[in-house]
Amino acid sequence: MKVFDNTTKKIFLASWVSINQAETTDHKATQLNHSPSKPYWDILQPLRQRVENIQVRDRQLAHRLCKLIPSQCPFERDVKVFGKTLFHIPPMCKLNPLYEEVVGLRFRALCYLADECGEDVSQYC
Repeated sequence: MKVFDNTTKKIFLASWVSINQAETTDHKATQLNHSPSKPYWDILQPLRQRVENIQVRDRQLAHRLCKLIPSQCPFERDVKVFGKTLFHIPPMCKLNPLYEEVVGLRFRALCYLADECGEDVSQYC
């Protein structure tokens, strides 16, 4: 006797249906986490844009970036004395406000080395 012989098969299909295509294309898409009525100024935005605009076009620069930027989020520790936790050190990626941009830069360097230079990037993974 097989298990799937006695089970009920239920299929659930979900999709977005647009009734009037002309109405949906006129509306601008908005981000969920940013409300247009409450603008805010991000002090790190110029630095974020600067990191995002770095073009990786040099083999040596790509190798340096891959060596300097770690592939995984660095340590997370609990400092304990006699079995009692004194304090918790969060992962470094949560402390770095530019972590996403830096990891993106590392990814672009890896892609440059693999795609343009034809190098094996397994040493950086």
